[in-house]
Amino acid sequence: MRNSIEYAANPIVVELQKDHTMFTKEDIIHYIVSHQIRFVNFMYPAGDGRLKTLNFVINDLDYLDLILTGGERVDGSSLFNFIPSGSSDLYVIPRFRTAFLDPFSAQPTLCMLCSFFNRDGQLLESSPENTLRKATKAFHDVTGMHFQAMGELEFYVIRPNDNRFNAVDQHGYHESGPFSKGGEFRKLCMEYLAQAGCSIKYGHSEVGNFIEDGFNYEQNEIEFLPVPAREAADQLSIAKWCIRNLAYREGVNVTFAPKITKGKAGSGLHIHMRMLKDGVNQMLVNGELSDTARTAIAGMMDVAQSITAFGNKNPMSYFRLVPHQEAPTNVCWGISNRSALVRVPLGWTTKVDMLSQANPQENKDMRDLSNKQTVEMRSPDGSADVYQLIAGLCVACRHGFEMEHPLDVAQQTFVDGDIHDEAHREQLSRLKELPDSCAASADCLERQRAIFEQHGVFSPLMIDAILADLRSFNDRTLRADVASDPEAMEKLVKRFIHCG
Repeated sequence: MRNSIEYAANPIVVELQKDHTMFTKEDIIHYIVSHQIRFVNFMYPAGDGRLKTLNFVINDLDYLDLILTGGERVDGSSLFNFIPSGSSDLYVIPRFRTAFLDPFSAQPTLCMLCSFFNRDGQLLESSPENTLRKATKAFHDVTGMHFQAMGELEFYVIRPNDNRFNAVDQHGYHESGPFSKGGEFRKLCMEYLAQAGCSIKYGHSEVGNFIEDGFNYEQNEIEFLPVPAREAADQLSIAKWCIRNLAYREGVNVTFAPKITKGKAGSGLHIHMRMLKDGVNQMLVNGELSDTARTAIAGMMDVAQSITAFGNKNPMSYFRLVPHQEAPTNVCWGISNRSALVRVPLGWTTKVDMLSQANPQENKDMRDLSNKQTVEMRSPDGSADVYQLIAGLCVACRHGFEMEHPLDVAQQTFVDGDIHDEAHREQLSRLKELPDSCAASADCLERQRAIFEQHGVFSPLMIDAILADLRSFNDRTLRADVASDPEAMEKLVKRFIHCG
């Protein structure tokens, strides 16, 4: 049987025969020289959540060594709204572990994500990537555990409709071809992402599909595997960049927008989390959700309203957070409960051998699969800054361990069943509601900013910039304003169609 490195999809891993986390500068130079690569891209996430690119043509090996060692200067004021133009220069330094080949370039090109450094050669305090680094360090310092994350990235693929084998409106979940039209596009996305080093779990068609003005709108999802939190954010950034580039090449359109029309399924960016100690998942004890997991959930319950400031970045986000759309509206959690804000999904805890029941020719296999258990935050969407979002969730989970009586909070916010059922009416009335606008989200973050600034994780400068961004939309009454105005809704959709 091949080992994981030999079977890796990233060709750089295969050739160097080492895990990507061990890549060195000499490895990168060796790969570039041996494959006669003439172009290098530095890529980095800016304030709008998108990856930006700086292209280099390799004139000689001394120049290659120079840029890999010292990076390059960039204009920080053009990348982030919290950096004044009077002191805007930043350094970008490549992180070798992120190296991958650009699948869209006509010339062989090696790409690497970069970190930002200030004029003193220190990591930029307010950069999203460094904020996540600080969040994971503080989490480990407080809890002794490592924080891992993974994303469920939902998006619509938009193409001309050919009126053949149309899927049932809003019933596209796991649909197969020919009723699903996007299977080959989705698989190609997954192939490119794997080659870029992303840890892919699976892909499938999602609930949303509809036909409008001669176009087919089909919702898809690509889900990742749990990895260290900073790597999870890197992979989501690469994924959005890759999917958009592939769509452009293939002549279709894609959108990660949270809502693109009224009455149809919106797209989320659900984030799964787990906590490890000595490589062992701490989410379960004897097949039951652990007090450790419940403590982290309590932290998320306490700051859930503020998390929207990182995960729901434009007014369309709040048109998705409405009842009966498999999107949360209240601050609660549940087991296998898709109406809750935080869901504890199935975790292979039954201790039943399902393999041999499905395949009688197989011997019984009772391996322990408890490491797969996660908890899922369901409010975020594709407008999120993924580094801020995962940093915020990391802070929230750590906050649970710093709260008084977190298990009481977890018990009070637990819901068994659909929160919108009549049987839960009284409990629903006692639960906090998620914000209904960017302005309301900003209010929540401002009240709780000290939690996120604790341990120096989120800088006051970053929090101020987030608050200013959210309030600039002036959307406090937007839901009511557009309720009876289809044209206003259409304008909003067009404005935010390519958010994040």
